[in-house]
Amino acid sequence: MIDPASAIAICTTAFTGIKKAINAGKEISELGKDLSSFGKAISDLDYLGSKAKDPPLWKRFDPKFDTSAVEIWAHQQKAKEMREELREYISLYYGPSAWESIVQIEAEQRRMQKEAVYRRQEKIDNLINWAVGTVIVVVFFAVFSGIIWVVGKSQGKW
Repeated sequence: MIDPASAIAICTTAFTGIKKAINAGKEISELGKDLSSFGKAISDLDYLGSKAKDPPLWKRFDPKFDTSAVEIWAHQQKAKEMREELREYISLYYGPSAWESIVQIEAEQRRMQKEAVYRRQEKIDNLINWAVGTVIVVVFFAVFSGIIWVVGKSQGKW
């Protein structure tokens, strides 16, 4: 899984490359790699944003979590501005239908990214949640059993 700083860096690099290519007069079909990188980075930021709203149990205890959520939100806002500027650029130079095609391609990439990366991350998060929960339950029972043993020992029952 990608972190927010890397996602916005990829997004910015792709955005800059797309703008340069458009200004150089390249055809939209030549922008595939940069558009793909931009779409994946936007998708990653959206996923990270949704995970920040409902984080896994084990991340809620991380003191950096609140800072991370604010950082993700700020990166999402920057990406939203870049996406809007990109929409204007592409619509101006290639027409609105080109932007609609890009939006469809982006939706397909989000679906593929969800299947490939996000589901795996969800499974990992669930596994960690179960492991943390199991450890908490085992520790609770160990402490409870220890207390019962100490009380029984002090009353002479053991």
